[in-house]
Amino acid sequence: MARLPKPLGVVPLGDLAAYIELSRTLDLEVNSVAQRLAAAIVARADPRIRDVVPALGGVALHFDPSCEDDVLKAATELVEQCMKKGLPDADDLGREVEVPVCYDAEFALDLADLAQRLKISPEEIIERHADAEYRVLMVGFAPGHPYIGGLDPKLAVPRRSEPRVVVPAGSVAIANQQTVVYPYSMPGGWSVIGRTPLTSFDATRPQPSLFAAGDRVRFRPIGKRDFLSLRERQ
Repeated sequence: MARLPKPLGVVPLGDLAAYIELSRTLDLEVNSVAQRLAAAIVARADPRIRDVVPALGGVALHFDPSCEDDVLKAATELVEQCMKKGLPDADDLGREVEVPVCYDAEFALDLADLAQRLKISPEEIIERHADAEYRVLMVGFAPGHPYIGGLDPKLAVPRRSEPRVVVPAGSVAIANQQTVVYPYSMPGGWSVIGRTPLTSFDATRPQPSLFAAGDRVRFRPIGKRDFLSLRERQ
């Protein structure tokens, strides 16, 4: 069994939250530990905890305003108790999420440029992107915005030198070793290679975001006709 990383520290996030820092750089094994630790804390159902948010390299604990305990001390004790008891297995976390994606040129704003840059065909980019197995590393930056790891190394490119002022909702994009699905129209600097007809974030739904940390994601290529049909049903 792999040795669990010792927290680098527990730092305050305002008066009622604490961040358990496990790593300052992206490490997929540490990210998995952060998700498992978050699940273990949630399972304790501690009445002092209002929310548990796993990040790329740590976990944020948000305490209820009625909590009279020292937040940093309470967070440290919770982490120690969970680590001592043992964390759940990574395979027991998350759901299987299938995301239909249309890679048509109308939606794949950067596909042609990427193909030229990578010296491979657009079809190979699509195949490599759709064949990979992904896991949601965290949801952040904006509500419902997933950072999804597992991108084929051949497709690992830096972010665009000039971010777009508006990236259309549902755009599927890549940068470095990750892929994302833009939950709504927003600025962004990732290279857009397709678009999903799914509404990945809706604040009126019982579960607003389609994605959660730990989810296993597969992208399924679809044609434009299917894209329009699925979008009408949303």
